[in-house]
Amino acid sequence: MSKVGFVGLGIMGRPMAAHLCAGSHQLFVHDHKPAPQALLDQGAVPCASGRDVARQADIIITMVPDTSHVAAALFDADGIAAGLSPAKIVVDMSSISPIETREFASRINALGCQYLDAPVSGGEVGARAATLTIMVGGPEQAYDRVKPLFELMGKNITLVGANGDGQTCKVANQIIVALTIEAVGEALLFASKMGADPGKVRQALMGGFASSRVLEVHGERMIRRSFDPGFRIELHQKDLNLALTAARQVGLALPNTASTQQLFNACLAQGGKAWDHSAMVRALELLAQHQIASTPP
Repeated sequence: MSKVGFVGLGIMGRPMAAHLCAGSHQLFVHDHKPAPQALLDQGAVPCASGRDVARQADIIITMVPDTSHVAAALFDADGIAAGLSPAKIVVDMSSISPIETREFASRINALGCQYLDAPVSGGEVGARAATLTIMVGGPEQAYDRVKPLFELMGKNITLVGANGDGQTCKVANQIIVALTIEAVGEALLFASKMGADPGKVRQALMGGFASSRVLEVHGERMIRRSFDPGFRIELHQKDLNLALTAARQVGLALPNTASTQQLFNACLAQGGKAWDHSAMVRALELLAQHQIASTPP
């Protein structure tokens, strides 16, 4: 049994922390809101601050929305760093800037502790089912020590490389997903505008080289007009901002990522920040003055 800290008990963090409790680990938790009673009933110990979590736990996990939130959780006056002692491990499972992750790791290393960046893919469904994909950056020794905890939360777990490489992998994942959503949206919109049944077109494409999980899951959402999240547009927009900011810092052009981000921006302008990211198709439909229908027009 390990002494594990968990900071950030939101939509993703709650079920992830619950799996650690179910794995018989002693869990110390902190969030800006009171810890869920269900988690306390499992044996989790509430703490007043990240500093208190770090004092009690040997491995401390953060799962918060963005880079600035990780910085605050780690380095505020009552943050995790203030409670660390040598040989502890900090694991950030948020999706944040790869470049700033390397800086965070350096600051934690200076305290005699190790740092892993371990962002996840799979959304709330994967968090609840403990089937997350976990992309890890950091030293192999720390990874080996934390891997049993990862295995309680996910299925596909990969040590990608050094600190920052886990976050780089997650950003790459989000580029692929966003551009594939855009491609599926264009294809189904084209089919519908041409008078074909987009449902049957999707069914045919699922048997060919164009098949993908995005076509399977989000293509169906587009046809059925089912845009309850899932994964909110505002969160995917944040991830593409990470991609574009990092690319600018290293002198790299990502033209299709930039244009896809503009479609997300258009959805936000229509009040869609909380739509599922598959609702990017609504921006394409607005441009076309045509809505995908489940039957030919």
